[in-house]
Amino acid sequence: MEDMKVLIVEDDDDINNLLKEILETENYKIAQGFSGTEGKLLFNMEKPDLVILDLMLPGLTGEQIVKEIRQTSVIPIIIISAKLDIDTKVELLKLGADDFIEKPFDIQEVVARINAQIRRYMEFSNKEGMEDSIVYKNIELLDSERKVLVNKEEIKLTSKEYDILKLLFRYPKKVFTKSNLYQSIWGDDVYIDDNTLNVHISNLRNKIAKFDKDEEYIETVWGIGFRLKN
Repeated sequence: MEDMKVLIVEDDDDINNLLKEILETENYKIAQGFSGTEGKLLFNMEKPDLVILDLMLPGLTGEQIVKEIRQTSVIPIIIISAKLDIDTKVELLKLGADDFIEKPFDIQEVVARINAQIRRYMEFSNKEGMEDSIVYKNIELLDSERKVLVNKEEIKLTSKEYDILKLLFRYPKKVFTKSNLYQSIWGDDVYIDDNTLNVHISNLRNKIAKFDKDEEYIETVWGIGFRLKN
């Protein structure tokens, strides 16, 4: 992925350098941070297209960095850690993480997940086939800015939450199975468990509801999947 930049924030020198070598063979540009504090600084300086982030870091923790990034950006964040029980994953998804890689990791899996995240982010940042501004009930989606307004108030969505909402807006009458959503949002070559998708849908609903409690926007079609509620 030429001209795409990945920020690696990992305090283990060997792992950080290994990831750098792997991704440079894929033509990514690499920025390396070895502490949470350095990672935050590099994020602001380098403007990466994706962040690979450890949790147990000197200075700022991985969780704190996710919060910092999500204040200003919807780029993909991949957590790489040995500390990835289900409760940790759920909390990180709520904070705005997009995907997870468990240590020890397989090199091919790392490349596949990063490529998938970058590909989907680029595809869903492309306005082709969709008006820049789409209004549905009390929601306005401004695609060139990847911004969502509910009752004229901006809501902060993660990249995956935005992509899910945009997909539903594109096809307002379609019922999306979980498999449809996995393939469209995460990519065919990445396995995502049901809980990950459910957390993203729940977060999206809750964020919208803070500014519009009277309307329901995402409908669960039991036994099938989800659709935009008409």
